[in-house]
Amino acid sequence: MTKKITILLCCLFGATFLFAQKKETSKNIKISGKIVDAATNQPLEYATVILKDGKTQKVTGGISDQKGFFSIETPKSTYEIRIEFISFKTIKFPSQEINANKNLGIIKLKEDAANLDEVVVIAEKSTVDIRLDKKIYNVGKDMTVKGGTASDVLDNVPSVDVDPEGTVSLRGSSNVRILIDGKPSALVGLNGAEALRQLPSDAIERVEVITSPSARYDSEGTAGILNIILRKGRATGFNGSVNVNVGDPRLYQTSVNLNLRTEKINLFTNFGYRDRRGPGRYNSDITYLSNGSIDSTRIENRNFDRASKSFNGNVGLEYFINKKSSLTGSVFVRDSKGQNLSTTQIGSFDPSGNSLFNFVRIQDEGETDQSLQFSLNYVNNFNDKGHKLTLDYQYGVDKENESAIITDLRPETNSTDETSIDKLLQADYVLPIGENAQFEAGYRGNFETLTSDYLVTLTSANEFNPSNNLEFTQNVNAFYTQYGSKINRFSYLLGLRAELTKINVNLLTSQEKFTKKYTDFFPTVNLGYEITEDQSFTLGYSRRLRRPRSRFLNPFENRASRTVIFKGNVDLDPTYTNSFDLGYLNKWGKLTLNSSIYYQRSTNDIVRVNRQEIRIIDGKETNVLVRQPINLASEDRMGFEFNANYNPSRKLRFSGSFNFFQFKTNGDYSYDVTNPSTGITTTINQNFDATNTSWFTRFDARVTLPASIEWQTRLFYRGPRSDAQSDTKGILSANLAFSKDILKDKGTLVLNVSDVFNSRKYVTNAFAPSRENPTNITNQTFQWRMRQISLNFTYRFNQNKKQKNRNSGEREDDGGGEF
Repeated sequence: MTKKITILLCCLFGATFLFAQKKETSKNIKISGKIVDAATNQPLEYATVILKDGKTQKVTGGISDQKGFFSIETPKSTYEIRIEFISFKTIKFPSQEINANKNLGIIKLKEDAANLDEVVVIAEKSTVDIRLDKKIYNVGKDMTVKGGTASDVLDNVPSVDVDPEGTVSLRGSSNVRILIDGKPSALVGLNGAEALRQLPSDAIERVEVITSPSARYDSEGTAGILNIILRKGRATGFNGSVNVNVGDPRLYQTSVNLNLRTEKINLFTNFGYRDRRGPGRYNSDITYLSNGSIDSTRIENRNFDRASKSFNGNVGLEYFINKKSSLTGSVFVRDSKGQNLSTTQIGSFDPSGNSLFNFVRIQDEGETDQSLQFSLNYVNNFNDKGHKLTLDYQYGVDKENESAIITDLRPETNSTDETSIDKLLQADYVLPIGENAQFEAGYRGNFETLTSDYLVTLTSANEFNPSNNLEFTQNVNAFYTQYGSKINRFSYLLGLRAELTKINVNLLTSQEKFTKKYTDFFPTVNLGYEITEDQSFTLGYSRRLRRPRSRFLNPFENRASRTVIFKGNVDLDPTYTNSFDLGYLNKWGKLTLNSSIYYQRSTNDIVRVNRQEIRIIDGKETNVLVRQPINLASEDRMGFEFNANYNPSRKLRFSGSFNFFQFKTNGDYSYDVTNPSTGITTTINQNFDATNTSWFTRFDARVTLPASIEWQTRLFYRGPRSDAQSDTKGILSANLAFSKDILKDKGTLVLNVSDVFNSRKYVTNAFAPSRENPTNITNQTFQWRMRQISLNFTYRFNQNKKQKNRNSGEREDDGGGEF
């Protein structure tokens, strides 16, 4: 089926390509140029170029790209040309006959202070912006994430899925690299999923989905990269906004964004406080088998009551040394405290349904997270053509402490203290060559040191268990170079990245040390072809890897419960992936279609497997489930996706996405199980050959109701999926939001209902040790949080909801510019 669909899509792409080629005519000419800020000579992105045909009175045009360049193809004629940008004075070129390609050169726009507060939209920023090596999704207009977090924002980005446990996936793969402003950041923290739930959505400007990363980016993340770009103040003078949110279950949140910009400095700050309660549920039904018959069943019903309070603060100062260079320093701090109470009713029954035992397990867990990060950035623009040098230094400290008191048949307390110190050094050099070519080179060093102390105290026997103490270091030195050019309608970007990795694992408790070193090369190829102004193809190739995390390398056993245990594997090797991506973009008037076909081949694939062991617990032989990561032989992943936007009018907008993927895993795993009573050892052989097909889709509708009320509805469905050891059911969820501007458009009220039907539940059936010969079958349902209803109020001062941000003097710190 997949092969037929792939062949059909290729045929459609080919037919479109031939048809578009046939339509081309030599009568067209190009009008090009570059638009910059007259005060700083910085490029202005999304400036509007308007062409009015003096013969037909037809109006056409285009917008400038990130570097201020524009190129518009149009028939030969007489044109009146206007250049416009919000809060800048319009420039008009007198009517002139243009019969050949014309370059207007560098066009300098001056700021128009009188129009700063006008509510005028000249060129509305599109929801999706396609670049040669990335797709950019602007989230500012998304009401369904108001009052939410970064996790909610990512869950509403096409190609991305966030499961109920907070795991982020890109095109169905959870091995995705998450960056903040193009760099690893303390905002992601030690626990990425939990940290993303603490970063308010109001702080995010856009998300870049990079499925075919160029050599400029880290090779980490076999599925690709998600780059979260935070908001930065750009408008002249003092301005800002205040955001307040209340909701049920308990949600109190406020954030303040302030910005002061003068000719020499740009001071930006954002602060956020969040107080939240998140109830949830987990239910499991485990059936234990012996020789194909039911031996016993174990039922666990767990209720979560999670409460957290967190503070985020970021202060930065950009100093304009001169018109071509700037120095920016910033400090980020986060402090959060959580209290999680889970109550579990546990019962065990024989095959006839008679009770073997019943008890209540209560786990009262407290957690504190603290992050501190210093960043320093220097930019030197040698000229107005993109020749520049960028230097970055970043130092971050993350501390996490977890402590739990467990009331059980055998009470215990446990605690985990982790401290991570991360340093980053980066240098990027960009040299334009001629009009349409560019050379880049750079270095990035990531240096991580992590210490973890896991301690268990068994209170019933009053004995002290030393548990585990770990030291982990990972140093990665990377060098890259790449060259790109545009020849007529064809663009290419070729790069090579070299990374030298050294990992040390020091188990202080057992006095064991392990060291791994490897040097790898990662070539990248990104190609683009513009058939017409509205149609284009992209083709990307990249080699990526997945390094095992410290938790995956730590062989110490960490218990979720007495019968469910996780342990790492110090023998893990990196996973290497070769990725191919073919994309097609077409615009038919008010309809925009963006589609891709992709294929990934991974070797040494890291997967978590479940195996069963027999252990003596409370004097009885008990089946224990052990989860451990291993390297399997290979995985082949393929799929296609469609993203469509249809805007029939200014009051009605639709968007939708569909992602279909299939992955095939090959590999075998063998392990020994020893019966503690008899001493007999049995070898278990597991075959992990499996083919899994799944999909997910989104639909989004925005409608303007009477009284200028905005109504937004979003539906999401993730299809069922299977692998060698589990089946997961599909998930349907819906979000609903209403928005109304008040106080002369300086304020906005948003009513948001997240998960309207309270249906976002993770339901799975797991088979251990294998589907073919299970010794236990687990049916489980997990709901991370209940339906959320919230009311959000935003007030803006000295800025306007519809006023476009300007790029003057700002460095888009997203890991480098695009070609």
